[in-house]
Amino acid sequence: MKVCFIGHRYIENAEAVKKLLKETLEVVIKQGVNTFYFGSKSEFDDLAYEVVTTLKKSYNNIKRVYVRSAYQFIEKFYEEYLLKSYEETYFPPKIENAGKSSYVERNFEMIDNSTYCIFYYNENYVPLKRGRYQRNSGTKVAYKYALKKKKKIINLYK
Repeated sequence: MKVCFIGHRYIENAEAVKKLLKETLEVVIKQGVNTFYFGSKSEFDDLAYEVVTTLKKSYNNIKRVYVRSAYQFIEKFYEEYLLKSYEETYFPPKIENAGKSSYVERNFEMIDNSTYCIFYYNENYVPLKRGRYQRNSGTKVAYKYALKKKKKIINLYK
């Protein structure tokens, strides 16, 4: 069983979210989850990575997988660098020509391959891009996709 993490770039009440995430992960690990998919670029990704890495000390069968949204082909030194923090990394072939939407397609890949999708999603979140408001956040797009795919969603926002 597998879990992916997707959340807004910034989170509120990080310590409370961290505590709730740890409790949630202990439950799903006991249900058989052992693989965790990570993207990048958000405080929630960083927080989830920290919690999973801490839990790995008690549950040594945990596998952390970094799903790249860029760099289809990577140099050996970069792969070795990533594998110091993750047990595996890969670039989904279907996002090869995705361009600016590669992170969205990467999130879809993680959702498709997961049993549980753990989100930090605030439906009232208004994303800024280069100082201007944009219509949808990547987290909102991913959340709607997970709903459409009828995934088991755990939302840690509030």
